[in-house]
Amino acid sequence: MASVTQWVQGARPRTLPNSIAPVLAGWGAAAALGASHWARALLALLVALALQIGVNYANDYSDGIRGTDTVRVGPMRLVGSGIAAPGAVRTAALISFAVAGVAGLVLVTLARQWWLLVLGAACVAAAWCYTG
Repeated sequence: MASVTQWVQGARPRTLPNSIAPVLAGWGAAAALGASHWARALLALLVALALQIGVNYANDYSDGIRGTDTVRVGPMRLVGSGIAAPGAVRTAALISFAVAGVAGLVLVTLARQWWLLVLGAACVAAAWCYTG
């Protein structure tokens, strides 16, 4: 059974700046236009982080069940190393996507930009299909 530390490593924290940077850039641009909203920015950050973590777990799951991560150099993989069951990693990915979806739905409701629902669904589909 994987430890909390191993689950955190499996989320690949070093990839998280990839999701933080665009949110900060967007928040800065909105601030420059006098249109920034801290609650919306925090929700966007939560969406971005949850999607990044979800795609990392989904990738771990997909590569692990295919056996492509059994012999590797680089960050530890939960399924490929055998320390977590594939179903548990898949569940972690789905929970991450659910968190992103709920936060995204709140964000869309606050912003009243309903077209973002389609974009959000496409993001989750792309995240799952990345290697799956």
